[in-house]
Amino acid sequence: MALKAVLFDMDGVIVDTEPLHRKAYYKTFEGLGIYVSEELYSTFTGASTQKVFETIIEKFNLKNSTDELMTGKRAAFKDYFYNDLEFDLVPGVRDLIQHYYQNDVKLVLASSATRTTIDMVFEKFGLEKYFTGKISGADLKASKPHPEIFLLAAEIAQESKENCMVIEDSTNGILAAHRAEIFCAGFKSMNTFQQDYSLANIVVSDFNELELQKISKYF
Repeated sequence: MALKAVLFDMDGVIVDTEPLHRKAYYKTFEGLGIYVSEELYSTFTGASTQKVFETIIEKFNLKNSTDELMTGKRAAFKDYFYNDLEFDLVPGVRDLIQHYYQNDVKLVLASSATRTTIDMVFEKFGLEKYFTGKISGADLKASKPHPEIFLLAAEIAQESKENCMVIEDSTNGILAAHRAEIFCAGFKSMNTFQQDYSLANIVVSDFNELELQKISKYF
């Protein structure tokens, strides 16, 4: 048995778009002339953009439509995505991707993000050539923690589950890998909060800990 394929989550593993989403939301709130407290904003974690604005419209008694606010927020996000100088790949991930690629390990992206966001990330950072396939939220019948995404990713890689490894940073993603019965490396970054890593097979905070010679004992 050997490691033949790595199945990457995207947000929090390859890039961290949460700060950009936050800036885009607050720019939209500012344009509406409303004050959204930290306490209220924290309740939006994991909610869809539509759900966030439905809540905001009701709470602040706004006349705007959900679609109008979503369009404005998406435009702000896109602007920050291309122009925010602080936005970059998660430290060490490019080296790890290249390390696997040079050692003939297949890479598949398994992300709940939209296809548009995935394509934006891959184009901006030149990742396309390294990956055998990409899965977005739109390709799935069920979202994480359902195991479908990782079973499909292993299928795309054309490798057995035993020869695959998932890299995830979220409770739901780790649970999905566990349910798929695929070895999971939990990635714990400085920006990771309140996630449960107990079902991960290993937990790392630096990507060089996932180089082939260091994880070969598991495969």
